[in-house]
Amino acid sequence: MDSSTGIRFVLLLVVSLGGNGMRACRAREAPLPLPLPSAAPATTAGSSRRAPERHGLSLDFYAKTCPAVDQIVANVTAARFRDHPAAGPAVLRLFHHDCFVEGCDASILIAPTAAKAGDAAARAPKVERDMEENKNLPQYGFDTVEMAKAAVESKCPGVVTCADVLALAARDFVQLAGGPYYAVKKGRKDSKVSLAGKVRGSLPRANSTVDDLLRVFASKGLGLNDLVALSGAHTIGFAHCAHFLGRLYDFRGTRQPDPLMDARLVKALRMACPSTGGSARVVVPFDVSTPFQFDHAYYANLQARLGLLGSDQALFLDPRTRPIVQSLGADRARFFQAFVASMDRMGSIRVKKGRKGEVRRICSQHL
Repeated sequence: MDSSTGIRFVLLLVVSLGGNGMRACRAREAPLPLPLPSAAPATTAGSSRRAPERHGLSLDFYAKTCPAVDQIVANVTAARFRDHPAAGPAVLRLFHHDCFVEGCDASILIAPTAAKAGDAAARAPKVERDMEENKNLPQYGFDTVEMAKAAVESKCPGVVTCADVLALAARDFVQLAGGPYYAVKKGRKDSKVSLAGKVRGSLPRANSTVDDLLRVFASKGLGLNDLVALSGAHTIGFAHCAHFLGRLYDFRGTRQPDPLMDARLVKALRMACPSTGGSARVVVPFDVSTPFQFDHAYYANLQARLGLLGSDQALFLDPRTRPIVQSLGADRARFFQAFVASMDRMGSIRVKKGRKGEVRRICSQHL
């Protein structure tokens, strides 16, 4: 699909999300990316933060206690993808949001708790899901992980963690959408807490500069290559208008659209996302060419000025990341290889072991 056809398709797709169709598609929000390995721990100029400690994981962690865990989770994700394909990018986004805040420990899955009835002064402690950065995480993602965990519990009670189930489900959805299959290392423990205060500054934002993104990645022990490969997860999924409205109407206070966004795309997006009074539920695809296919078209779009978010388009504009964008955009196999390595690397950020974690029976509730 060429860019002109793709832009027309974007408009038709967005319009089709209204009414009853919206409920099924609104959760197709893009997952923020999944990283790739650098030759050495990443640092940025002026950064004094140490890369997080990494713990060993293994492919055969459940070989004796739950040998069929991969297949059990795969049965759930396959059925979910068939009935609710929006669950795919939703779970990918959950995995990213989990690992980037205090490591891959399923803390993002812990649900908020209500204050005790009759105690007006009581306030339940806020969890990660209460924060603005996580407010739009699709419920499809949470529901899917809970379903997969319940299936695992029915066969191997009290053995497999929610953190490992989430990692497995993310892998499955990548493959189901046309991406690569890869082995997932296991052995993570679930966090005993979920702290809202740990979210701020830990996740990339829609308007982040490359410098901003590199600082976030450096704090996770990830670098330049990780950033570009991670962003490739935007090959599937959707974003709300609020995340790119400024690029359409008031770029950097100019009251004009971003001059580096293709004018045809600006026109199409403005029809779906008015400057005021638009629906907060409207979403549009990140990838105007193949929004439902896990491929490398995302990178070609950036080179054609068809990036949706400012943080996406910045990867092609910055001379540090442009060559990597061009390289991954030219070779799907190279992108897949980088993405797989990236998933493995991100999946081992600050893994909890032993008494530092737990094995939750229900992912939304700590023991």
